[in-house]
Amino acid sequence: MNPARTPAPEPGARAVRRRPKNRRAQIAAVSAAEFASLGYHRVSMEDIAARLGITSTALYRHYPSKYALFAGELLRLGEVTVAAVSLPEVAAGWPARRRLGYAIDGIIAETIANRTTAGLARWEHRYLDGLDKRTVDQHFATALSELSALIGAVRPGLSARERAVRAVGVFSTVSCLGDHRVTLASKSLAVLLNTACWALIGADLPEPAQPPPAPRAVETPPTLKHELLLQRAVGLFYERGYPNVSVEDIAVAAGLPSTSAVYRYYRGKGDLLNAAFRRAADRMSAVIGPTLAESAGPTEALAKLVDMYVAGAFDERELIFVYFAEFGHVPDDERATLRVVQRMVVTEWAALLTRVRPGLTPAAAAVLVHAALGLVVDYARVFGDDERIHPRQWVIGLMEAVLFGEPAVGAMPG
Repeated sequence: MNPARTPAPEPGARAVRRRPKNRRAQIAAVSAAEFASLGYHRVSMEDIAARLGITSTALYRHYPSKYALFAGELLRLGEVTVAAVSLPEVAAGWPARRRLGYAIDGIIAETIANRTTAGLARWEHRYLDGLDKRTVDQHFATALSELSALIGAVRPGLSARERAVRAVGVFSTVSCLGDHRVTLASKSLAVLLNTACWALIGADLPEPAQPPPAPRAVETPPTLKHELLLQRAVGLFYERGYPNVSVEDIAVAAGLPSTSAVYRYYRGKGDLLNAAFRRAADRMSAVIGPTLAESAGPTEALAKLVDMYVAGAFDERELIFVYFAEFGHVPDDERATLRVVQRMVVTEWAALLTRVRPGLTPAAAAVLVHAALGLVVDYARVFGDDERIHPRQWVIGLMEAVLFGEPAVGAMPG
């Protein structure tokens, strides 16, 4: 008998399942991916257990609650973000450009490594409890402060506000990877994002208009109850998050006498969210054809699309934020249709960009389009509604820098 050979089990013997040594890490990774894909509120402990092929009881032996898994991943992402911009001791003797480059490379590398969960920090962290939310917010504030200082060392002529706007832009440009699944080799992706970040940092921005233009007033005739309901629902989704808004809340906000009055116009809360998404998607898609017809070439057409997108986003900030943040809550039967419209918009923009920059592949152009579109909502998410901090002329200039890839790095001072 060969002593190295394992004897066959006796007939009818019970198989022994051994618990993986890294079970906690495996649970954390799977739950984080589920939260990122579906949103915190749409995932249950039972869902996570099913994905792992274990019982809920076994899952609770490792983690006391869904929230513990959720908060643990966001706290980890916050720590990773701070670590990405932290320089080694030897960096004290490096030139300013090399120090900044090290931090940008770190942000890109960590985001690519955590791509499946990167979107959590942007859209779901508002569901953290008070202390955890303050801790995560402090992590990202620290990272932004560190990056702003590094940008200031490379471009000493920038004001503190200009440095902060560029620092947020760098994080936004890179973290857009969490919002889409465009496939690109990691090395090519890192180079592409690196170039976009340097272009954003090096962009010279125009003097903002003084005072900033007032937001467009939207008056809804009292007879258009369906429109009023949609506006009030979007406002509540923006303020509280979709899962924390009830049909009753929407009825009260719209001045309706009862919850049942909402159902005269919409089938429910999900129908209102779907209507908001369709409106945002339709507005982005409807302008592409006429803009192409009225433009002399792809550069002009893309610049006009950027202008119109920024104007619409500033006039309807709540709608744009909900469009980015709440996609996981769109009713399942409508999500596929909306994805088709979303992909069409990105594809059309990317096709124009490849004509402006023939060296880009369609996939690379799509990554840059996603990054540029995300800038608008990230600035509003970080800085709020104060256009004195991130005026629309600046946002247009930074979107164009990400898309067009200018100026060259060598043109920057420092």
